[in-house]
Amino acid sequence: MAWRMWFRWLKPYVPRGIYARAFLILMLPVVTVQLVVMVVFIQRHFEGVTEQLTDQLARQVNTVMQTDDLALAARLGLGAEPVADDAVPEADVRRWWDISGRVVIREVRERVPGLAGVVLPDDRDTILYVRDDDGVTRFAFSRDRVSASNPHQLLVTMIVFGVLMTTIAYVYLRNQLRPITRLAQAAEAFGRGRHVAYAPSGALEVRAAGHAFLDMRARIERQIEQRTLMLSGVSHDLRTPLTRMRLELSMLPDEEREALERDVDDMQQMVDSFLDFARDNAAAGPAEPIDPVSLVHAIVEDARRQGRSVELAETEGAGEVALRPTAIRRAVENLIGNAVRYGTQARVSVRITERSLRIRVEDDGPGIAAEQREAALRPFVRLDASRNQDRGTGVGLGLAIAADIARAHGGVLRLGDSADLGGLAADIVIAR
Repeated sequence: MAWRMWFRWLKPYVPRGIYARAFLILMLPVVTVQLVVMVVFIQRHFEGVTEQLTDQLARQVNTVMQTDDLALAARLGLGAEPVADDAVPEADVRRWWDISGRVVIREVRERVPGLAGVVLPDDRDTILYVRDDDGVTRFAFSRDRVSASNPHQLLVTMIVFGVLMTTIAYVYLRNQLRPITRLAQAAEAFGRGRHVAYAPSGALEVRAAGHAFLDMRARIERQIEQRTLMLSGVSHDLRTPLTRMRLELSMLPDEEREALERDVDDMQQMVDSFLDFARDNAAAGPAEPIDPVSLVHAIVEDARRQGRSVELAETEGAGEVALRPTAIRRAVENLIGNAVRYGTQARVSVRITERSLRIRVEDDGPGIAAEQREAALRPFVRLDASRNQDRGTGVGLGLAIAADIARAHGGVLRLGDSADLGGLAADIVIAR
């Protein structure tokens, strides 16, 4: 259980994209191995070499101090000279990144009696201050005599080759992941009602997934085409007898004809609704940048000219959104039709943000209970128990068509309660 809690804590910091995750999987072991090798090598090699060199140098310094022979120091390559006490530094001097310098200071302090100070100003010089009964002697010699030369070469070499190999691996990894990205883009586009050209490529597993996607897409497109042809044929065949019925009804007296003509009109409306649902206009035509505010304003004006009680609320935000105008118009008109059918007035509002578009249609009708809202979005479902059917007739396709159109745009249709009017609030939410 502990590892699950640790993973839950780490999960928010893990990259979400496949490129970033693959790069992390590639880099983490490489960097870890390089750091371990570098630390172990520096400790075992540079520290060991520095200890041996420092031991030899300490022996020579001790010999010069015991014999008090500056000529011997010159022959040993040690620049020895007496200095005043105030020349001795208060503390040892070295650069903070000088790894071998820390070992040099530690070793010479252990091996040279009377050592007063150590100065390591750079990679070239080493200065020791040794005190005895006669005073302080300053020793200056090359840094190569007490530590391994160029200890940074290992770090530079590992960084250079690490970056080089990582770049090569990233290019190769990108080529391997590109087919997966293309497959995801094609699947996402098909889910939004767009047909994107796609050819399987990449590794065998990715090719297999690509061919499976193409087969699935072709099968779904065939089913949609067959459904459309079937319902179109049925609707077309039904229109002929409906037309004959209208002609026959026109010969009847007015008092007998009115009720029958209403039934024929209802049948005609049902046939048209079935045909519209079968055609799936949400997937027809490419999306184009349009101004949602202008589009909704035109829809509201058309509804008013038809005698519907519809008002346009104040809009929030501005900008263009990639939409299919005909499909969005149809969805909003369906929502307005439902609103005025089951209520006395409808209100339409538009909200545009940097990330989404929301078109809301509210009414003052009875609304839909929360437990029935999911069922209300399914085709041919009529919630007569909660919606006032005396306001009009329908076939249960208005909300289903609006939901399909929202999904075709990569969005969703949400049903809720209207805080202002008290009825139903239907929101078409589309990501930008």
